[in-house]
Amino acid sequence: MNEPQPNNPLHGVTLKAMLEYLVAEYGWERLGQRINIDCFNHEPSINSSLKFLRKTEWARAKIERLYLNSISYDQRKGKNAACDGANELGSVWDRARRGE
Repeated sequence: MNEPQPNNPLHGVTLKAMLEYLVAEYGWERLGQRINIDCFNHEPSINSSLKFLRKTEWARAKIERLYLNSISYDQRKGKNAACDGANELGSVWDRARRGE
């Protein structure tokens, strides 16, 4: 059942890990500007956002798309190495998979 999915870049990444990455990357205010959802703009929290995103497929799709674009951009620009200094832990993608 847990077979590898090499063509699925979101395999093994939880919605919580994606949201935490995006909040760390953009902050709630910028995230709310990029994806205009009330749970990002009015008293945002991880838990309330997760509740909404788990129930709302279109919003979850927007989060996944922004996450993939952000990860891709970070890897293209080498941001993960610049932010972490000597990065023995792997890429941003690897850390998100591990839930760090």
